Amino acid sequence: MSKPLTVSCPTCGKAVDFTPKSTWRPFCSERCRLIDLGEWFAEEHNIPGDELPPRHPDDDEPSGY
Repeated sequence: MSKPLTVSCPTCGKAVDFTPKSTWRPFCSERCRLIDLGEWFAEEHNIPGDELPPRHPDDDEPSGY
């Protein structure tokens, strides 16, 4: 049997076997997963691209109302 793929946890850098037995993969633990999620919510991470123009709240309402 071959050795499983090992990746580094994106949060702490700990080695993680990338297998179904690793519940939080690619993270080493739920804690590291939640830290990463919090950083996305705090907008500390982002995906590069053009910023979208601001939307008016009425833009989502169907016409005629």
